[in-house]
Amino acid sequence: MLKPEAFLQAEYAARFIGSKCPVRPNVAVVLGSGLGDFANELAQPSTIPFGEIPHFPVSTAIGHAGNLVIGNFVGLSLAVMQGRAHFYEGNTFAQAAFPMRVLHQLGVKAVVLTNAAGGINPQYGRGALVMVRDHINMMGGSPLIGPNDDRFGPRFPDMTYAYDREYRKIAEAEAKRLDIPYYEGIYAAMHGPSYETPAEIQMLARMGADLVGMSTVPEVIVARHMDVRVLAISCVTNMAAGLSGEAINHEEVLETGRRVKDTFLALLRAVLPKIAASVA
Repeated sequence: MLKPEAFLQAEYAARFIGSKCPVRPNVAVVLGSGLGDFANELAQPSTIPFGEIPHFPVSTAIGHAGNLVIGNFVGLSLAVMQGRAHFYEGNTFAQAAFPMRVLHQLGVKAVVLTNAAGGINPQYGRGALVMVRDHINMMGGSPLIGPNDDRFGPRFPDMTYAYDREYRKIAEAEAKRLDIPYYEGIYAAMHGPSYETPAEIQMLARMGADLVGMSTVPEVIVARHMDVRVLAISCVTNMAAGLSGEAINHEEVLETGRRVKDTFLALLRAVLPKIAASVA
């Protein structure tokens, strides 16, 4: 539930971060399972563990380092979250998405959200990078439930273009330039932490989902509530339940993230300067 004091908490957390780091980013990146190495690309980094930031949720998931890293990246001021908090870890939806509130208070106007996802669309193979075009919220709730604070955004935010069309065009052009296969898809968010059953995957496929995961959607809702622009990239780390005939395990997820690291980093290096220019 969005509590009335959330705005003040986000302000306080942002001031704390500002006291630790002089850089004021206008773009942020959230790194999903197995994708945390991008933070090593930042020059002159300031690293703050999530647990030190007031009111910030702490990530307990394997493959999520749980640090906020702020620094310079190819001339850009960038905030990078190494991991995220999830609903399945015992957070409310509002708590899981609270870092978006804090990033906005820091001055962030655009965010690149990444995640590890199960592939439902048979066109995807393990390691495919998919730009999210839309989502289906099957998590059973929203981070905006409760009193609305107009300082964040409107009571009923529009989600028609939750995933920025200009940013997807940028990603498509850069992927083609780099000879990276380009895909777009619809992401279905489940609350987890158990992986989905084959019957649930069949249901999601009939609903039009191409991907399935346990994150990202609460963050997107909160970002758009504040008019922060969003690009979301899913790394297909496994085929969803029942599609490959094999059991799913988290080590497979992390291994695939490691395997596509170079491709993923190349795409981010190409896309981020153009995203930053759009909000300068």
